[in-house]
Amino acid sequence: MSTTRAALLAGAALLLPALTMPVAAQTAPAPSTDAEPAAAPADNEVVVTGTRAPGRSRLDTVSPVDVLTGDALRAQGTTELADALSTIAPSVDFPRQAAVDGTDAIRPATLRGLSPDQTLVLINGTRAHTSALLNINGSIGRGSAAVDLNTIPTVALDRVEVLREGASAQYGSDAIAGVINLRLREAREGGGANVTFGTYATNYDAARTSRSVRDGETATFSGWKGFAIGSEGFLTLSGEYVTRQPTNRADLDPRGLTTPRIRARFGDPEVEQGTVYVNAAVPLGDGNWTAYANGGFQQRDSESGAFPRVPGGPFPNQPSTGNLNADALVGLYPDGFLPLIGSRSKDYNATVGVRGDLGGWNTDLTVSYGRNTIDFETRNSGNATYGSASPRDFDSGRLRYDQLTAGLDLAREYTLGAAVINIAAGGEYRREGFAIGAGQPESYNRAAGALSTLGSGAQGFVGFQPDNEVDVHRSNGSLYLDVEARLWDKLTFGAAARGESYSDFGETATAKLSARYDVTPWLAFRGSVSTGFRAPSLQQQYYTSTQSLVNGNVLQETGLYPVSSDIARALGALPLDPEKSRNYSAGTVVRFGGFSLTVDGYHIRIRDQIALSENIQASASTQVGNLLAPFRVQAARFFINGVQTTTKGLDIVAAYTLRTERLGSFNLSAAANLNDISVDRIPTSTAALNPAPSLFGRNRILTIEQGTPRTKIVGAVDWRGEALGATLRAVHYGDVLQPGAVVANDVYTGRHTIIDLEGRYRFNDNVTLALGAENLFDIYPNTTPAALNNNGVTAFPYYSPFGFNGRQIYGRLNLTW
Repeated sequence: MSTTRAALLAGAALLLPALTMPVAAQTAPAPSTDAEPAAAPADNEVVVTGTRAPGRSRLDTVSPVDVLTGDALRAQGTTELADALSTIAPSVDFPRQAAVDGTDAIRPATLRGLSPDQTLVLINGTRAHTSALLNINGSIGRGSAAVDLNTIPTVALDRVEVLREGASAQYGSDAIAGVINLRLREAREGGGANVTFGTYATNYDAARTSRSVRDGETATFSGWKGFAIGSEGFLTLSGEYVTRQPTNRADLDPRGLTTPRIRARFGDPEVEQGTVYVNAAVPLGDGNWTAYANGGFQQRDSESGAFPRVPGGPFPNQPSTGNLNADALVGLYPDGFLPLIGSRSKDYNATVGVRGDLGGWNTDLTVSYGRNTIDFETRNSGNATYGSASPRDFDSGRLRYDQLTAGLDLAREYTLGAAVINIAAGGEYRREGFAIGAGQPESYNRAAGALSTLGSGAQGFVGFQPDNEVDVHRSNGSLYLDVEARLWDKLTFGAAARGESYSDFGETATAKLSARYDVTPWLAFRGSVSTGFRAPSLQQQYYTSTQSLVNGNVLQETGLYPVSSDIARALGALPLDPEKSRNYSAGTVVRFGGFSLTVDGYHIRIRDQIALSENIQASASTQVGNLLAPFRVQAARFFINGVQTTTKGLDIVAAYTLRTERLGSFNLSAAANLNDISVDRIPTSTAALNPAPSLFGRNRILTIEQGTPRTKIVGAVDWRGEALGATLRAVHYGDVLQPGAVVANDVYTGRHTIIDLEGRYRFNDNVTLALGAENLFDIYPNTTPAALNNNGVTAFPYYSPFGFNGRQIYGRLNLTW
């Protein structure tokens, strides 16, 4: 982890001169100091997401947009952006899944319960790159490659704008559920430093044991500094360092023990992470043009637990061969072993551009590059075919994804009588690349003369093989036109259209119509209809690997094969097409005094949705068994089109600000997301096999329909006094189903309300101390029954939308200057 510390020291070296040098006078509004607690966004705050017309506030837009301030994100115990978003935005969910390999370290977030890759993420309005990781295990977002929101630290953000509406015609592929736009700090002076320490102090009841635990100690050190460049330019540097110890909420493992004990590690991974971000802009020439740049680098080292391997047996619900791999390694691990999966993720992004006036048109020319690499290691493990001669630690290979984007945006406002018309047009070129690199031979191969009943490769995480290696690219170009017209004071109308051409699957077009009518200054109605699309990712088209997966408490070697491979085609795979959607929404806006209320209903229909197939078992038929035998796997899977879903729901957001002379100010907010997803159609097999294997089973269907909360309600009271302040927040989660292959294997999380409380004391304008507790009353999801957890690993359903770590207590010290 020395490279992480080197990155941190490099960021500190950048920040250190900033803390001592004089700063020029500021002409822009003062930046956020972080010393104040979370504040509700001003109703007249201008937004840039969902509209290209200038001067629109969050309550004036045609489309529903949430504005989440940086202060609100930072006034929590968590320092993870995705976790902070899910706490205050009911339409965003961030389940803390465990025992799902790389997804333990790079967790996806969802919007409106849809797939993580159906939400477009922007950084300062420019498309962010996705992670190289493909979520291929039994997690929420299975089969998706999404943007890792936690690569952007909250200390670098001014605010986050969440567009809760389909916007493919405005922004391109992926914007089916909506858009999350991360707006970076813009500061010419000032600075701040934050130190946060937290730990879990909890009691939990699993099916076989009850425990009191203190673990997951987390320390976060972050800071930012603003510099003036000339009379109007700025340079803002931000940095963050995080070290987090693992959590463990496993149950007792009764296998082969007179006195059962905990063998697994089921919870958050161990993490060490360093991040540096920069955001800058400077006027050019006479000030009609501005050059800007932003970018960041993060290195994250993580280590999580796989399923423990136990020698001996057979044990209940285990076949007679289920422990042969552990038996073969008793020379290294006499009492069994817990494989650990290590990952090192390096994430880069950089954007440069110029904007200004060109012949009366507001012009913005941007070039952006992003790259994510993930190196995997399998530790504390062994290759059973080598026996006692096996290595214990393995280089298991690597993934890489990169994206180059160049865009030109033009906008101009015209006044025609009483009408004000904003016309925007532009184009974008994007080039993507994806690569898989093989690990060391011992991580995947098979020793000569080894028993055929032994699994090849490293136990816990089989390394990528030379046959898995790919290095593929594609490009696409797009053009769009976006018109928004305020025909008179009461009526606003919008229309957008976009055409895209991909080098691998062809062309697609999308459109959007929207309107808003202001009945009075305090009441407005709005609505839209749009089409959307999402291109199949390179990861979905070309990813291939072999993994050890659990099926009915039995470990199986399972191969994932690209749709272009002979084995996938024989099992029924077809070339992937883009997903298509239709999005309808209607809502109302109410505001008067310090009160605002928005209510927006939506109906999203998605066809040709891309999903990962069932694990097709070798035991399904003699034909399937013969197809899989040369690959030495017991199951196979691949990506498929053909899932059709309907999502219906309601978003409600209310806020009220009360200011008093003696008691200070109170910001009261309440928000709810009511969401219902149904699977209307599933793909059927095209394989020339008899019987044809099932491609999409019960548990896949129910994961889509009930794997995220159908009801989520957030209520908060934020109080600011002269020196004291406090935030009380309650988040209610509806019941979530973690389905099994049959009803008897279903596990429900239950309905639960999580209470967070934070108190603050401001010593002076520069120093604030906060103490708080997240999940104050130590609430857990329902326990997994012992009959469904014979090895003690998954003591709680990992679909839980609020995780299963229990109560966290924390303290935070804010310094500003």
